[in-house]
Amino acid sequence: MPTNGENAYELYQAAIGETQGSGEWFTVDQARINAFADVTEDHQFIHVDPELSAQVSPFGTTIAHGFLTLSLLTPLISSIPTPPERLTGIAMGLNYGFDKVRFINPVKVDSRIRATSVLAGVEKRDPNTLQVTQTVTVEIEGEAKPALVADWVTRYMYS
Repeated sequence: MPTNGENAYELYQAAIGETQGSGEWFTVDQARINAFADVTEDHQFIHVDPELSAQVSPFGTTIAHGFLTLSLLTPLISSIPTPPERLTGIAMGLNYGFDKVRFINPVKVDSRIRATSVLAGVEKRDPNTLQVTQTVTVEIEGEAKPALVADWVTRYMYS
């Protein structure tokens, strides 16, 4: 009899290449940018000084740190529904890392962003552990180019 992980593997395998959906819009405001600057000790003016950024930055305003946008993948992805049959018996998911991350377009203050995910691959590590790769694109509302594109690797452990 197949394990929960093996059942999920078959479901993921059948969906490789499919768009998993787009999440909800999320506003990146100056307070969040400032808080991230404080935590990471990255207070470059393009992030935290609206007046100077308006005068000398090519963006005309402050922008989010690229790593702030990357760190928001968890809440951005969590608003994309996962087919419930893939979750049967799941014990936990762990962030395993990224195969590739590209910061394509800056996120200007007060922009709205959302994630779109395409299932890129799945590996069975053992009968109850899957390694799932999804290509995540973070769109910026009203912009032609996305903020970032990342191949995100997650390990799912099933009971």
